[in-house]
Amino acid sequence: MKPTVTIIMATYNRAHFIVETLQTIKNQSFTDWECLIIDDGGTDKTIEIITPILEQDHRFKFLKRSDNYRKGLPGCRNYGLDLAKGDCVIFFDDDDIVHPDNLKTSLEVIETNIVDFCHYQKSSFTEEIPVMQNHPIQIVKSLAKGNIELVITQKISLTSCTVLWKKKCFDTIRFNETVLYAEEWECYSRIISENFKGITINNVLYYNRKHLNSMTGEFYQNDPVRTESYTKAILLVLQNLKKKNLLTYSLKRYFMATAIDFEEYNLFESILNAMELPTFEKLKWQFFYKVLPLRLELYKIRKVMNKRFSH
Repeated sequence: MKPTVTIIMATYNRAHFIVETLQTIKNQSFTDWECLIIDDGGTDKTIEIITPILEQDHRFKFLKRSDNYRKGLPGCRNYGLDLAKGDCVIFFDDDDIVHPDNLKTSLEVIETNIVDFCHYQKSSFTEEIPVMQNHPIQIVKSLAKGNIELVITQKISLTSCTVLWKKKCFDTIRFNETVLYAEEWECYSRIISENFKGITINNVLYYNRKHLNSMTGEFYQNDPVRTESYTKAILLVLQNLKKKNLLTYSLKRYFMATAIDFEEYNLFESILNAMELPTFEKLKWQFFYKVLPLRLELYKIRKVMNKRFSH
């Protein structure tokens, strides 16, 4: 039978975490779902460990990523999207914990507000699983093309596992399989630029486990693959915004300022080239970029001085 929700979970050598994650999916108060577990070529005992769960609950399906999809998280998710039977899709990671009312609450938001997606909050943990609380739905903001800047600048952070989508959002959109960090930011910004509409709620419905072997952990350890992928994602996001006539002055400023942390990748020059600016405007941004380090240093000094005088 056709499920309401398809859960897509990429996995790679997470035998030590995945059972705990699958148990929290099994405990969902909303029960009409399928969970596609897409293995990315792992070499540990994941399949042996989860076989009892697969045999007991046929809503879980274990599949090897097809060779038609590139190795990595985006390829696994794209494979899952092409197999998904649900009217809605959601992505969960293989090392995290899901609130028991995650699907129930997200679906209620989508159906009540007649929108295309529900974005909720997450909370991080390291070892001890947080106490999960239930609160009435607290709507924060509507999201659509008109306020995409909040998503681009990550003032509203649509991380990979904090959104339930209507599957139609992915009818013509897939993850870029060459981007191995910030791939969800790049993909989700394209969806919103197509003017799909959503709701952000303040409820914490997901708990991500922090550890050094996660993609985020690797990025903050300056892993070159993750870092280079982030710079690529920045350029792809920028190019899409330019194509859709959504590249405002404040967004240009945001991208230029971001480039200062990636000088070894010549990101600033790549951004300038991608924007295809008139000569005079190009010169203005080059000046902005040159004086930015000094302005940032003065801002820090002023902040310290203000703090001292306030006491």
